[in-house]
Amino acid sequence: MTEGSRRSIWAWGLESDEPSQEERVGFAKSLSEEWGRDLPVPEAVPLSAVELRPPRIEPSEALAPFCAADAYERAFHTYGASFPERLRAFRGEFSHPPDFVAHPRSEDELEQVMAFCADRSCRAVPWGGGSSVVYGVCVPEDDAPCVTIDLDCFDQVLELDETSRAARIQAGVFGPALEDQLRPSGHTLRHFPQSFEWSTLGGWIATRSGGHYATNHTHIDDFVESVRMLTPSGWWESRRLPGSGAGPSPDRLAIGSEGILGVITEAWMRIQRRPRFRATASLRFDQWEAGAEAARHIAQAKLWPANLRLLDPREAKNAGLDGSQALLILGFESAELPQQHNITEAVAIARECGGQIGDEEIRVSDSSEKTTGREGAAGAWRNAFIGVGKGLNLITGLGLIADTFETSITWDRWPEFDREVRATVEKALAEVAGGGALSCRFTHVYPDGPAPYYTFSTRGRPGAELEQWMEIKAAATDAVIRAGGTSTHHHSVGRMHRDGYDRQRPELFARALRAAKRELDPTAMLNPGVLIDP
Repeated sequence: MTEGSRRSIWAWGLESDEPSQEERVGFAKSLSEEWGRDLPVPEAVPLSAVELRPPRIEPSEALAPFCAADAYERAFHTYGASFPERLRAFRGEFSHPPDFVAHPRSEDELEQVMAFCADRSCRAVPWGGGSSVVYGVCVPEDDAPCVTIDLDCFDQVLELDETSRAARIQAGVFGPALEDQLRPSGHTLRHFPQSFEWSTLGGWIATRSGGHYATNHTHIDDFVESVRMLTPSGWWESRRLPGSGAGPSPDRLAIGSEGILGVITEAWMRIQRRPRFRATASLRFDQWEAGAEAARHIAQAKLWPANLRLLDPREAKNAGLDGSQALLILGFESAELPQQHNITEAVAIARECGGQIGDEEIRVSDSSEKTTGREGAAGAWRNAFIGVGKGLNLITGLGLIADTFETSITWDRWPEFDREVRATVEKALAEVAGGGALSCRFTHVYPDGPAPYYTFSTRGRPGAELEQWMEIKAAATDAVIRAGGTSTHHHSVGRMHRDGYDRQRPELFARALRAAKRELDPTAMLNPGVLIDP
């Protein structure tokens, strides 16, 4: 892979996606004028200037052909993509790189890597796309040697069952490559997390990711038919079935296991025909609370829109509004049935709650040659959503603090929950950094509650951004758990959310999970510190 076409060690995307210093200076100048304060514009530390500790262990002769220990491989696999990790990488801080990176090309080679790690008391970190934002793929900070196992060679759709609409797919395939392989037969998995371009099927399953659908099929769980996973104690594979009542599901233990029980190698996934019929609408609300009521009523009507996302006034500015109104984005799609009826009913419900929209703004398409949802406010928000990586790359290292946290809560507790979380985080922003911005949107909506996704940003003190971020993040996690929400709705637990997860889950469940860990991973070599302590 040539320089520029490989993944960046600090930016979201490729090295060619890294902004130039000229672009960063121009962006910092505009922010400096807005804030009345000069911003420092340091340059990213180049890989050639990064000092990595020497490898503490080397691959065996059998492993050497598919392993790498060069500076790029070790630096790139040191971190995930969270705000602190990207900032440390930008600064050239790689104090805990893996000792080498394995790229097994077959299940036999994966077995060899796992046996090597067990025999030599190594840590092993399963790696999909490296897009974790919760310290889920970083190297443990202990004295044990560590091998990162990158599944990038497991990248094929192996089998297609058109009758059952299912496909057997290897875990290391990235989202775009997966869709490219399904497209010729007219199929799609249609699971599009925001990290879609740089995340993999195995990562989605291991982290219980949330994807394209705002209602109904919201999580990767809904698409999994069976899972194949290599544990240190042997192979784990469930029977392929459309459903079963035979005891606790083995798939449910693998889904969301975050690499602590085994390495997922492939899965049978439920797929669908590519959508042909679409309908979209964007409704404005003078009150954020009224928009939430509209989302609730639409979800409880069980119309199952693919898109049901509510943006608060601050978020709605990204969709071209003036910042005084909330925006509800509605979208329906189907491969088989026209969506005129569904969009009409959903818009009627939203209007009853105070939603504003002209009839001419409702867009309906019955052809795959046309698109809906790419014009107007919905299209503007879609472009901002997809282009998030460019913005993150521009601000990295400028002394800014910007991050997100997400959760879910039942409708009866939602209004008070939102008030409490906003008050706590806004207070933290004021105390830690003298103020900042906080916004919210619904990423997914259930009949019994929403999944709010909060974004915060502020001006940090140059050199102290990580400490300030930690204070704000801790306040947010505490507020979410104290108010009754989940520690994470779709970003997973990793090491970052351990405190919140420990407070959320029953202690007896943690003991049961530790027992499963001991049985499947007797030496506790896989991803230590994630979800539980061994």
